[in-house]
Amino acid sequence: MDEQQFDKVLPVCLEHEMQNSYIDYAMSVIITRALPDVRDGLKPVHRRILYAMHEAGMTPNKPYKKSARIVGEVLGKYHPHGDSSVYDATVRLAQDFSTRYPLVDGHGNFGSVDGDSAAAMRYTEVRMAKITGEMLADIDKETVDFMPNYDGSLQEPTVLPAKIPNLLVNGSAGIAVGMATNIPPHNLGEVIDGLVMMIDDPDVTLDQLMTKIQGPDFPTGAKILGREGILKAYSTGRGSVKMRSCAEIEPMSKGKNRIVITEIPYQVNKARVIESIADLSRNKDIDGITALRDESDRKGMRIVIELRADVNPDIILNKLYKHTQLQETFGVIMLALVDGHPRVLTLREVLAYYLEHRKVVVTRRCRFELDKALARAHILEGLLIALDHIDEVIKTIRESATDEIAKNALMSKFDLSEKQSIAILDMRLRRLTGLERDKIQEEYAELEKTIDYLRSVLADEHKLMGIIRDELLETKKKYADKRRTQIEADTSELNVEDLIPNERMVLTLTRRGYIKRINANVYHTQNKGGRGIKGMATKDEDAVNHLLYTSAHNTVLFFTNFGRVYRLKSYEIPEANSRNSKGIAAINLLPLSQGEKVNALIDVDQVDPQANLFMATERGLVKKTSLQEFSNVRRNGLIAISLMDGDHLAKVRMTKGDQNIILATKQGMAICFKETDVRPMGRNTRGVRGITLAEDDMVIGADILADDSQVLTVSEEGFGKRNNVDAYKVQRRGGKGVKNFKITPKTGVIVGVEVVRNTQELILITSNGIVIRTDIESIGVKKGRNTSGVKIQRLEENDKVAALDTISVEGSDEPVQDTLM
Repeated sequence: MDEQQFDKVLPVCLEHEMQNSYIDYAMSVIITRALPDVRDGLKPVHRRILYAMHEAGMTPNKPYKKSARIVGEVLGKYHPHGDSSVYDATVRLAQDFSTRYPLVDGHGNFGSVDGDSAAAMRYTEVRMAKITGEMLADIDKETVDFMPNYDGSLQEPTVLPAKIPNLLVNGSAGIAVGMATNIPPHNLGEVIDGLVMMIDDPDVTLDQLMTKIQGPDFPTGAKILGREGILKAYSTGRGSVKMRSCAEIEPMSKGKNRIVITEIPYQVNKARVIESIADLSRNKDIDGITALRDESDRKGMRIVIELRADVNPDIILNKLYKHTQLQETFGVIMLALVDGHPRVLTLREVLAYYLEHRKVVVTRRCRFELDKALARAHILEGLLIALDHIDEVIKTIRESATDEIAKNALMSKFDLSEKQSIAILDMRLRRLTGLERDKIQEEYAELEKTIDYLRSVLADEHKLMGIIRDELLETKKKYADKRRTQIEADTSELNVEDLIPNERMVLTLTRRGYIKRINANVYHTQNKGGRGIKGMATKDEDAVNHLLYTSAHNTVLFFTNFGRVYRLKSYEIPEANSRNSKGIAAINLLPLSQGEKVNALIDVDQVDPQANLFMATERGLVKKTSLQEFSNVRRNGLIAISLMDGDHLAKVRMTKGDQNIILATKQGMAICFKETDVRPMGRNTRGVRGITLAEDDMVIGADILADDSQVLTVSEEGFGKRNNVDAYKVQRRGGKGVKNFKITPKTGVIVGVEVVRNTQELILITSNGIVIRTDIESIGVKKGRNTSGVKIQRLEENDKVAALDTISVEGSDEPVQDTLM
């Protein structure tokens, strides 16, 4: 080596060189490959694909073009990497099971939820989806900055205008160097509602935002268990969301059941799930599966798992959730680029950065349109001057030897600008007509209005945000759809039935729909007239109005005011940690409709399976249906009774078929009639008249009379009494009945009527959640019906009795069928 070559060799510290080179590589991956921009939610490759399609005219109203064509465009112009990286990104943007709102409209085989890969790019075709136009809207109005492409021959956008909040709507996933992002997709309508709320109130809290943005909304649907992970992700930028498949248990012949899976968690491979279920069955890890089929088609997903008759389908399903990807976790990391730097963002920050981006875009658009309007107005002003002096203008032009001389002459003689003079020289003779002059004046007047409006927008941020708000709502109107992923209470930690002690439990349900179960030993017996103990913490104006004494393994039917019936095992209702716990919203356990409330709980395991269900409505109609009609109540419910408009189901009781029924009303009336007066009917029937009511009255109680029992009546102010059953003469159904209780301002209206025995205890619960348990014998038996009885429970100020129930003090098998309203 000669001396000259030796001078070109530089000594370098290997440690420093490796460190600097790796940092350069890492930042390149972070900024130009793996992480999305917080403004448009796109990585560079996705942004380049969409922009290249826009430039190539591959709009939704044009024919599809080969995927290879757009891949070549992106590679040659903007993205000098491998073709597979561009095509794979294009495919993902077109998959409706990967992208919540696909940005590419694909034609051909683009893969499946089974993990099948897309066909080669020479076979598939693509074009922009309709919603993609909103991502690129106004890009030609200088709304975003452009930068040179990799070789400096072209310009590409640094970010898209993005009329839709794409980062949250479609989410993003990427692994950079030393960091990763995993943002779940959301519902477009919900995110826009959250943005509008933030525009209306910039100081809106996270709790308020979450009333609009409930949580992730995955393209594959399924369920999210619990809100704790969502809240943590939204408040800190990191969290864990439990996803669970949608499954139904369907009855088959010969007492068998099958589990039908209709939706699976996001990013779960259906074929692998089926394979894992087959392996568990083959290895006897899950015993009882007799058949496994994939019946999915273009109408939807359907995985069928048939079971033996001797296994519990709920337990099998719980095991499947535990051992397969039918239940999966989505780890949220809301990492995105903010001004070129990676940051973990909260929900409020993501929304705020998007709104800031839209402010910049709309401001730049208004400036562009204002400049364009001013330039046009300037030309029209020159044309109007020319029309006002048309003879002199024509004379000046005719006397000019060249265009340049004519232009300069016009500029000096009429005080015009160069652009105005050129416009006058280019004006056609037909513009000299009166009609054309009117058009120019009209156009100029409209431009003046436009200019004034645009200037007012640029000077007033409130108007600017109003435009953004209106555009967001318009986008919602055009593209928003229903939520696919339902959010339910997290019951995944509940053990299966064979691991749960079959202890006696008390179920309570409030008027606002909060339900809980708690061990019955919590409530100890007190004397009549006591204040009781706190049974449930309730919200303001809430009231506990249902209470059922049952066992952990028992099946409970939930009858609603809409005449529907649902079922749950007692242990499926989360056990409260303390007596004062308010419980969980029933709508998280039962698929209740809007306005639908549970108003009767029946423990079917404490009664004869040959018994009947006797139903009474608030308007006094009654119906008798065999309990066997409700042996296969689906999780999404069945119709229990057909109701008239304005009527609601009030009471449900178990009967043997030949008993006497008593109906009691809020205003202290009662009627007793034979059960045989009501013929058995099917589920979807209306029933017959049980009692004729006064105009302001309604049925609040229904029970079965027995010779060794008494009728207990309790008012809202804590007064109660017992009457022997012989005080109630058996009548024909449908009459007005007899006076049952003397109502005064001191007693208040009736809240409950039950048939009781001396071997039972009474549990009363108040609107404030106070519970008292007392012996039935401590309540006196009155001879007359038209009396008010004695004070059973001393109430605190503004508190009232809300519900009552009875339990056996001897631990006998006497049925405890329902709680009164």
